Amino acid sequence: MEIPEIPNLIHYAIPVFVITVIIEAILTVKIKLEDYEFKDAITSITMGLGNVAIGLFTKLLILAAFYWLYQFRLFTIPFTWWAWLILLFAEDFVYYWNHRIAHESRLFWASHVVHHSSQKYNLSTALRQTWTGSFYTFIFWLPLIIIGFHPVMVLVQMSISLLYQYWIHTELIDKLPKWFEAVFNTPSHHRVHHATNPQYLDRNHAGIFIIWDKLFGTFEPEVEKPVYGLVKNIETYNPVKIAFIEWYNMLKDVFKSKTSLSKRMQYFLKPPGWRHDGSGILSTDLRKEWEENKKREQ
Repeated sequence: MEIPEIPNLIHYAIPVFVITVIIEAILTVKIKLEDYEFKDAITSITMGLGNVAIGLFTKLLILAAFYWLYQFRLFTIPFTWWAWLILLFAEDFVYYWNHRIAHESRLFWASHVVHHSSQKYNLSTALRQTWTGSFYTFIFWLPLIIIGFHPVMVLVQMSISLLYQYWIHTELIDKLPKWFEAVFNTPSHHRVHHATNPQYLDRNHAGIFIIWDKLFGTFEPEVEKPVYGLVKNIETYNPVKIAFIEWYNMLKDVFKSKTSLSKRMQYFLKPPGWRHDGSGILSTDLRKEWEENKKREQ
């Protein structure tokens, strides 16, 4: 099968990222939505550049793993329009579960927390990416290789998904036409995902299509104004601390908790906030409390 040469889309998009972040900053200050936090934006951009630099190495590892597994594929899917169409939905379905599990398992949250660490929400937030996740989160995409999608096709579609998600990180776009909001991920849907309001926690994990959240019960519409960041914010602009603090906290819980080995290992698998002695507060607890208060108000 002839493999077309496809450029690294993320690298070509970097100038567009820079220009649009600058434009958004100017517009935000001009229409006085809020003061644009330049320190926060610089941190996000620094983390984005770090992610790209690390990606030069991890992309080779991922591609090697994909090619090795590809020899055991069930089918050989060609580079045709219908294959790309199927892959568009298949890759987005995989992304949804990767993203959802990143909020439900602390091992994956340790790298994903980086993206949620900003208390601001703008295009620069989209660039605030993990320095560690690409070393292991690619395992979610392995089934696509086993099915028979070529490694190059999968990597390209992963890049397309990331590029799509860039523009939805803004407060300058309100809700879009109902038909678009019903099918696609939008700024409104993704503002919910980045919010710490109890009803918004762990909702709207979509990449391109919001349909997965609606099918699997994790959809929440934007009603009240979102409050961005983490339930317990990191409170730093230091990119190194942001990149590794949750790894440090997680490993500290694993090795220093005075409990059995089996319970300590659960710190990797259980959701963020879980404690072996039951003292932790989970996002599901906060949402349940919100729902109960809502019922009492009615």
